[in-house]
Amino acid sequence: MAVFTPVTETDARALLADYTLGELRALRGIPSGIENTNYFLTTSQGEYVLTLFERLTREQLPFYIDLMTHLAEHGIPVPHPQATRDGRRLAELNGKPCTIATLLPGKCEMSPLPAHCEQVGATLARMHLAGRDFPAMQPNLLGLDWWRETEPVVAPYLDPAAAAMLRDEVAVQTAFAQTDVCRALPRGPAHCDLFRDNVLFAGTREAPVLGGFIDFYFAGCDTWLFDLAVCVNDWCIAHASGAFQPELAQAMLGAYDRVRPLTDGERDAWRTVLRSAALRFWMSRLRDFHLPRPAQTLTPHDPTHFERILRLRRDGDIFPLP
Repeated sequence: MAVFTPVTETDARALLADYTLGELRALRGIPSGIENTNYFLTTSQGEYVLTLFERLTREQLPFYIDLMTHLAEHGIPVPHPQATRDGRRLAELNGKPCTIATLLPGKCEMSPLPAHCEQVGATLARMHLAGRDFPAMQPNLLGLDWWRETEPVVAPYLDPAAAAMLRDEVAVQTAFAQTDVCRALPRGPAHCDLFRDNVLFAGTREAPVLGGFIDFYFAGCDTWLFDLAVCVNDWCIAHASGAFQPELAQAMLGAYDRVRPLTDGERDAWRTVLRSAALRFWMSRLRDFHLPRPAQTLTPHDPTHFERILRLRRDGDIFPLP
């Protein structure tokens, strides 16, 4: 959520004229992230987030906008895209497609306790179940096909040993995708990027209240196990080492399983899917670190973090499913 496209207060007022959200009171850029331009937008009626889309096309965007709308209307705490006066939830500003969505309460918790992990796990399971009747279909755009295309692009930036691991892991995941175990995994709409900085909590640290999930613009239809693996690889580890913290993993996985019981096939696939979740973010961080786009406030992530996590998962550091 870097600021790639500047937006002035004059621009924001012109956009708000198409909505019934009140008059502009404040506009402030959000510097974190790397994909879209985001601003906090305060009006006389409430607090919102204005997002301008830098990579996603107008043809791709209805999937994300409609998914958030569907989930919000099914009681899942996610940003609710607002409609214009003529019923559109996708507008345009400064030559970019954009949307205005509700601002959820709370802030990110970067040092989670078991209580945070438990609420994330339970809400993620509820989100998966709520998405079962979502009619649109769009694959995870940073899934296997993208890994295979991106591996030769980022490999030249790695030392020989790391490049060999990357090549081998892509081959492992390619073979796994052809198995009956993989094909049978439950799947549907998935967030695919539910890191600590994409969940908000209100309340206190000791008694947190989940405010909601944000930033759905990496979402796609994938296995729900992959979505859970992305969460566990971020929420339930010691950040410095990448190793699992058992009390956090147990809280998240147990809460998820109580809402949507995990299958035997998912248990069989868990180790490989944990590796795929680490691979996806190692590759995307390599791309963003070595091949960045210009932005006013760009914060690239260190790719070695997920290289370390992938090595651990390949070596057998796996917390079992319930």
